[in-house]
Amino acid sequence: MAEEDPAKITAQLLELKVEHRDLDEAIARLAESIQADELSIKRLKKRKLKIKDMISSLESRLIPDLDA
Repeated sequence: MAEEDPAKITAQLLELKVEHRDLDEAIARLAESIQADELSIKRLKKRKLKIKDMISSLESRLIPDLDA
């Protein structure tokens, strides 16, 4: 497996974390709305969960493999 650039992975992580935080804020604002669209909230939550999974995957790629 080719070595991955930790700087690129870190940059991706930062972007995803910002998007994750922004989605969290958008969901909170939408949930407070009187005319909250449940389908939109579900879609945003699904996207947020997908981003969280992507963040976890990238973070695990930054941890070096140790030969036992």
